[in-house]
Amino acid sequence: MSGYTAGHGLICFCCSLIFFVPSCNAFYDGISEKQERNDPQMFDQFIEVQDVVFVIQSQKNSYHTHRAEQRRTELLHQAQTLNQSSPDVVLLHKLSDYDGNWSILPALPRLASQYCQTSLWIVFLEEETNVNLHNLLQVLSKFNTRKEWFLGRPLHDDEPTIIHHYAFSEDPSSFSYPDFMAGWALSCPLAKRTAERVNYEPPKSDFTIDLQHEIALYIWEEGRGPALTVVNEFCSELQSLSLTGDCATTINTFLSACGNPVQKEDVFVAVKTCQRFHGDRVPLVKQTWEKDAASLEYYSDFTDPYIPTIHLGVPNTERGHCQKTFAILKRFASGVVTQAPWLLIVDDDTLISLPRLWRLLGCYDPNEAVSVGERYGYGLSRDGYSYITGGGGMVFSRVAVQNILAGGCGCHSSDAPDDMVLGMCLTTLGLPVTHSPLFHQARPQDYVKELLARQSPISFHKHWNINPVAVYQHWLKEPNQRRAHSLTKTREEL
Repeated sequence: MSGYTAGHGLICFCCSLIFFVPSCNAFYDGISEKQERNDPQMFDQFIEVQDVVFVIQSQKNSYHTHRAEQRRTELLHQAQTLNQSSPDVVLLHKLSDYDGNWSILPALPRLASQYCQTSLWIVFLEEETNVNLHNLLQVLSKFNTRKEWFLGRPLHDDEPTIIHHYAFSEDPSSFSYPDFMAGWALSCPLAKRTAERVNYEPPKSDFTIDLQHEIALYIWEEGRGPALTVVNEFCSELQSLSLTGDCATTINTFLSACGNPVQKEDVFVAVKTCQRFHGDRVPLVKQTWEKDAASLEYYSDFTDPYIPTIHLGVPNTERGHCQKTFAILKRFASGVVTQAPWLLIVDDDTLISLPRLWRLLGCYDPNEAVSVGERYGYGLSRDGYSYITGGGGMVFSRVAVQNILAGGCGCHSSDAPDDMVLGMCLTTLGLPVTHSPLFHQARPQDYVKELLARQSPISFHKHWNINPVAVYQHWLKEPNQRRAHSLTKTREEL
């Protein structure tokens, strides 16, 4: 279940004019934005720590909360080193009880009202964003804070992509959106106006898929609002690999403090398939990643002893597969097949690196109700819910599965979207949906190359217009596995 809405285009006729139509704030007293940007003293302005509120885009899970607290401690220590007062540092998941605050727009009215009375900037950081506070204050001092500013390091699409609803299909590179991990900022005039707008004009799409793109679209407002202003001091390079002297921000590598991977026996793998795909998709799973699994079962609408598959007594549906997924949850929870603490549910066209998943799960406590994967949202502007999108793989701790089943969750129809039903269930039960950018609902070409280049991706989804084996070998196979495969191939050729 992808969560995409067919035909939901965000293309507007004015997209081709993005570089030619200035925003309403393009000039101030005859002085251009470029002049203001290049002359820090033009308005005799110096930004201090107390002028900035930092918002860490944190998550409720204990591992992520710990990482966010570390980031807050580092910011407070830097402020003390600079002999400045301690800044306001907000952990987004603690702003209110609403779990949808991660999508930013629902949180913006509260942020603007609480902090923009005394602050000039809201700076957003991810858990892995490093900040050089001295450099950041210098950067912010170059902008007239009476104006609306949307600052960040730009990303753009090289080709139209499904995760952005094929927006700007004629020229996808014409629209820039911020690299969230490098940090991004809103001046308080823009934050306050956007917060007011959120109250009467929600985003056009009910789905939250790629937040950084959707935030930029909403702020841009079809050309009526500001476009992203490029700030090169927001650096996307890894801290360990870059010369960071001028950088206001850098990024950490993922999983820098996770300890040992879980054992392969700790993860039970459930593959959803049907008779229609026994001859093409299942062989590709066997050819690529199946051999890494210690315990794996294929669940189908037909019992095939040669694969083998297991028929759960659930008829196949063209979409949704809710009843089948809940049958898998019950089979796992029964303990008859496995006592493993982790359950991975994937589609038969999911490509995944199990060794990388083992490393990721080393970050999490299996005694907590953990649900992790690529997080999407539905209806978050009006008390909606978050969910782990199924195509990229859904991972649940045994505790989470037990809570889901004990909570009375179920399917309103056999073909209801399983991932969204589970998301509604987790929200109702007050259990967190944890996001990892290493899972991917779509194919590699549907994502920005710069983002993938600094990842060790865990999964991709869909075989459409790709060579699945080649994608697996290039993106997901571990270096030692590639070398072993190469040696085996050489011996076979000899």
